[in-house]
Amino acid sequence: MSRPIWSSPWQPGPVVVPSDGAGPVTVNITEFTAHRPLDAAKVFVAGVMLRRSWPRTGGAIGMWLWMESGSLRPRSGSVSLWSDRARLQDFVVRPDHLRIVRAFRGKGALRSVTWSSSESRPDAVWGPVHRILSGQDPWPLGPDAPEGSVGP
Repeated sequence: MSRPIWSSPWQPGPVVVPSDGAGPVTVNITEFTAHRPLDAAKVFVAGVMLRRSWPRTGGAIGMWLWMESGSLRPRSGSVSLWSDRARLQDFVVRPDHLRIVRAFRGKGALRSVTWSSSESRPDAVWGPVHRILSGQDPWPLGPDAPEGSVGP
């Protein structure tokens, strides 16, 4: 049985997308499943701290933090939209992000998936993402979901 997924409000980045929702954009989901509940809480707090810099993060369209609680191995992560994969990669190697990744290495399981979408409206992207996070749809196999899809 799937537990409810809680998400933070949409946090816009500096990149403004067309009002008609036309892409392309890069969508990324990350999921950290902690070995211990206390580590899950610490990861979530670290994510909140990173979220503060989001309005100044180059190439960022916007993001949500999400969490599933109520289990012995809680899950949490982020969903982010980017202008392109290169800007996502710039974020991944940022010193503040790397400090968090290194601090929690070995304290849980991490997975992520990235795909290109022709849809950039947050509400349209969240639906397919939520189905993955809630277990209604499987995580895509391989490193990428199909190109040009709204979701995996």
